[in-house]
Amino acid sequence: MKSPVPESILAELRKYDTPTICNVIELFDYRPRTEGYADARLKACFPKLPPMVGYACTATFRSATPPRAGDVYAGLAKQVELISESLTPAVIVFQDLDEPSVSATFGEVMCSTYKAFGCTGLITSGTGRDLDQVEALEFPCFTTGTIASHGYCQVVDLNIPVRVAGLTIYPGDLLHGDRNGVTTIPVELAEGVALGCPKLAAAEAIVLDYLKRGTISAKGYADARAECHRQIHTLARELKQFLESRKSTG
Repeated sequence: MKSPVPESILAELRKYDTPTICNVIELFDYRPRTEGYADARLKACFPKLPPMVGYACTATFRSATPPRAGDVYAGLAKQVELISESLTPAVIVFQDLDEPSVSATFGEVMCSTYKAFGCTGLITSGTGRDLDQVEALEFPCFTTGTIASHGYCQVVDLNIPVRVAGLTIYPGDLLHGDRNGVTTIPVELAEGVALGCPKLAAAEAIVLDYLKRGTISAKGYADARAECHRQIHTLARELKQFLESRKSTG
């Protein structure tokens, strides 16, 4: 399914880390600053990989008991069919229904499958395994830990809202993730976020560049911070105007 956000915008979003994305989203005053991102339970399995950007293709998972019918990978074939009908690029998102997690949500075979069908990463509230093999695929994964066995793994429900590390994720949500964590990006803000990231980075560079000078002072630091904040406040006004103009044009 065609992306509602142009690929050129997604490419821009991939250039920036997730904290920068979160900082720009805050400037819209679109949602509370404590919402829209996963909590500390979720960790990047491969922190050296570049940022992941894509649309949520959601599912629930369990592995504590055998499925009533089929093999231990029950539901995977249906999920692959759904991927072909989902927004692309897709990020697979699992909520592990077992609490605590009994076995790994994914391994080499599943991640190879997802990547072959065009997915750009995986998030689970559960655990993973085969990390050396999956890292070689350069397939970003986010988990709450690792477990060696796959147990009786089953894909239970597809294309439903899920809850991962304190974050509710709906099918089609735009996600951004890197070694710092995972956040949602409201689709209507995506272009504005992409435009705002370099401007925010430039504003912050005023302070960072000042600190790299050979001679600094408390006054000079205060002046640099004041100019940084002035530029960020200007950017916030621009982003809010951008959003209002988009709303008025439908």
